[in-house]
Amino acid sequence: MKADAKVVVPLLKTARGQLDGLLRMVEDDRYCMDISNQLLATISILNKVNREVLKAHLQNCVKEAVLEGKEEEKIDEILLLLDKISK
Repeated sequence: MKADAKVVVPLLKTARGQLDGLLRMVEDDRYCMDISNQLLATISILNKVNREVLKAHLQNCVKEAVLEGKEEEKIDEILLLLDKISK
């Protein structure tokens, strides 16, 4: 992975902590809106991690593929991913 682990790892650890908190909230039968807000915060962090990973992919892997004349494979990968994101 080309993404900066110093950025990605703390974000993922924060998301993991939020997931643990969410489990406790559900087990404690907390208010639905509090749970939903916490879910949105966790999703936001995971989206940020995904942006970091994709940015690194574009800046490194895709750039390298273009220089090697293998850009079609990377373009297809990105298009498949965009399909998943848009669902």
